[in-house]
Amino acid sequence: MSRYPLEGSERNLPPGVRVLGAADPDERLEVSLILRAAERQSLEERVARLARGERLAPLSREEFAQLHGAGAPDLDAVREFARSQGLTVVQESAPRRTVVLAGTVSRMNTAFGIELLRCEHALGTYRGRRGAVQLPVELRDIIVAVLGLDNRPQARPHFRIKEGRRKRKSRAANPPAASFTPVQLASLYDFPAGDGQGQCVGIIELGGGYRPQDLQTYFAGLGLPVPVVTAISVDHATNQPTGDPSGPDGEVMLDIEVSGALAPAATIAVYFSPNTDAGFLDAVTTAAHDSVNKPSAISISWGAAEVDWTAQAMKAMDEAFRAAIAMGITVCVAAGDHGSTDGVGDGANHVDFPASSPHALACGGTSLRATQAAISSEVVWNDGTPAAGATGGGVSAFFALPPWQDGLDVTTGQGGRSPLANRGVPDVAADADPDTGYQVLVDGISAVFGGTSAVAPLWAGLLVRVNALTARRAGYVQPLLYPQQSAFHDITKGNNGGYRASAGWDACTGLGSPNGRKIAAIRGL
Repeated sequence: MSRYPLEGSERNLPPGVRVLGAADPDERLEVSLILRAAERQSLEERVARLARGERLAPLSREEFAQLHGAGAPDLDAVREFARSQGLTVVQESAPRRTVVLAGTVSRMNTAFGIELLRCEHALGTYRGRRGAVQLPVELRDIIVAVLGLDNRPQARPHFRIKEGRRKRKSRAANPPAASFTPVQLASLYDFPAGDGQGQCVGIIELGGGYRPQDLQTYFAGLGLPVPVVTAISVDHATNQPTGDPSGPDGEVMLDIEVSGALAPAATIAVYFSPNTDAGFLDAVTTAAHDSVNKPSAISISWGAAEVDWTAQAMKAMDEAFRAAIAMGITVCVAAGDHGSTDGVGDGANHVDFPASSPHALACGGTSLRATQAAISSEVVWNDGTPAAGATGGGVSAFFALPPWQDGLDVTTGQGGRSPLANRGVPDVAADADPDTGYQVLVDGISAVFGGTSAVAPLWAGLLVRVNALTARRAGYVQPLLYPQQSAFHDITKGNNGGYRASAGWDACTGLGSPNGRKIAAIRGL
């Protein structure tokens, strides 16, 4: 069989990983194959027009599937490939352009020209590989990504708990004075009246779970109705609370409680998937193409530095976001909590992905203080070191400069200014400092949480409120937001390590935190 290396599929073993030997040849695994769009050029043209600020009617999910899903001949070719390699097609979705194949390690090694390894790292063992995926020439240009061969943990949640403030309570009452409920933050940020009626917020989770009793207690404490929350299984993952607020349960509950408090009449669909590159992408495409729950905004509070992703995974995720905005769905993504280095120990600046996708609304963090129900100060969130916590932000090493950031400058931590050369992160911001954070209830424990994890669901909650008021889906909002600096609280003080806040857009807090009523009044939203 004549083969070629799939572009962007190269994998290296991370520093500190030890190879224990070959993976068990009889281990069964599932792999997600991402196919090209049947009408890729027309989709790119639509997204390019949106990026220039044109307002186009969103495609319905049915229209998108017909125009831009995977083509029947390509699906046939992948089925034939699976049959020839002794692999089983366990899932197929033309709208998501995804085919999931199942088989043993031995058969996957042969099918994709690789050697799967058993690897050990600080968090345990995983299945890894080196080098590129090899595909038969008959599939050239048909398959754009092969994900899930390597099942290392792909992303981390971006939340922080205020230390020394947790104690077991029956309800979220009597919180620390410096913290806020989401409802109070909506007031401080002057959100427009509304409750998100008729909308759905999609939330991506890569672990953990929620307990309905906690939601009952939390929303009763806020005097709000409990939103309708639906758990959706992706790639066999389910709602599984761990009982540890410091673990992924903290992320799940923070996302639900913030978005639910800001849009209590909206439904919330939580897509649980494994923490792998395949699971992450499958959750996003499942949410975007969900014709039952129909989210109009998706909140993502997980990510990792661009250097921790393969190029094929980043391209596939970015294409999933393009599909979302073509259907009028806004994807809000946390920018990270490790400052300008994003926790990478090479001394350089890095940005977090998927926030760095130009088709995601990247959400950075501030430190907010208020007196008498009004904002008294707001600066860049930075607790002093990346380990302690600081908003992510910077310049992508992978994605080109989008048109709506053309002509912007970036201010370094030393105060120097230079033209923004690539995609700048973040776009927007809101309170993320755990010292001035969000009152939440997780696994029966009342706590104050911060991190940019809280900012993504805050912006998702704001946008579904706006969608409900306008009776349309906002979709690709950056081209509309960037000309409207007056709709934001401009953050001009502070830094995230490598970058400094400045007037207008900056690589710490983007355009700034929202003035909700002014955001809602932007023409076209």
